[in-house]
Amino acid sequence: MSKSKITLAIAGPKGGVGKTTISANLAIALTQTGKDVVVIDLDLGASNLHSFFGIKSPPHTLNDYVLNKVTDLNAICVPGQWPGLRIICGGDVPGIANLHYQKKAKLLRNLVHLDSDYILLDLGAGAAYNVIDFFICAKAGLLVTTPEVPSLLNTYSFIKTLLFRRLTFYFRRLKAQPLLDLLDKARDADAHPEFKNMAGILHAIHAIDPAAATAVDQIVQQFKPLIVVNRVKTAEDARSGDVLQNVMRQYLDVSGGNILRVNEDPKVAEAIARLKPVMSSAPQSTFAHDIKRVAVQLNRILG
Repeated sequence: MSKSKITLAIAGPKGGVGKTTISANLAIALTQTGKDVVVIDLDLGASNLHSFFGIKSPPHTLNDYVLNKVTDLNAICVPGQWPGLRIICGGDVPGIANLHYQKKAKLLRNLVHLDSDYILLDLGAGAAYNVIDFFICAKAGLLVTTPEVPSLLNTYSFIKTLLFRRLTFYFRRLKAQPLLDLLDKARDADAHPEFKNMAGILHAIHAIDPAAATAVDQIVQQFKPLIVVNRVKTAEDARSGDVLQNVMRQYLDVSGGNILRVNEDPKVAEAIARLKPVMSSAPQSTFAHDIKRVAVQLNRILG
């Protein structure tokens, strides 16, 4: 991926947290900071990003690419109504939800050819391998959660799955079956309490391969997820991101990262009902103000 392009994967570990609302409006907010943006609907099999922009019947979709009708992703970009914004609408061909690895790898390779400063990947909910792998391959990842405990728990679970997936790829490159076996055991902390936190896992890895343990520690220390806590209503809600960070630090040894907050706003539901992004239907709303702030923060963090 070219250094001049920023690929940002956006995922919602739990459905209904406002992931696509964030993706659509953030894309617009980034164009308002002077960036060219392409936002891609990669919620494979359940695509609806286009409706958040008021597009009812997109002239081109990801189907055209998956079915080899086009080879250049730029050819299926639909111009947005905002300068600097283009949209790649989701596909619905049979089997797209379980996109073959070669198709997925080809898609990722061709992202570099998109003419844009930012490439936003609006991923599906949950922690399926399609979602995890797109998330890993992006330059940065943004997790959308809400302050409710079930949503926070799902976010923590997603982060743990993501980290373990990265370690799996690394151990496979090493062809280190004993380390892969150890990782399988570590997935079940109830059966193997010695692996309830990353310190225990690193200790066991060091006993097998000290060099691998050092590399794993570096992977963990470099892992700094971006988290948006959406629909914040109270001061306690605003602190929920800090609680999540503490849990990540305690059990996964993941420190740092950034917690971004977006307040609850009735204008969001009104905009969705009207098939319009909040940034255009209510540009002076609390939500629009918060999304603009998130865009500025992302430029500072990722630029």
